[in-house]
Amino acid sequence: MTDEMSDAEKRHDQLTRAPKSDESDAAPRIETSEGDDGRTRIDVADTAAVRPGNPEKQ
Repeated sequence: MTDEMSDAEKRHDQLTRAPKSDESDAAPRIETSEGDDGRTRIDVADTAAVRPGNPEKQ
């Protein structure tokens, strides 16, 4: 048996290790899907607390 963590476990551990962090810090921020043409589409998740762009503009 191996004691190594999976990539998902490493990500969760890293994002929740800071003193003031909580579970929401480790929530997924992107969603991926495969398009009809075989390309991978990457979108910011609707549930992401932090989103790219200028928050002052709509």
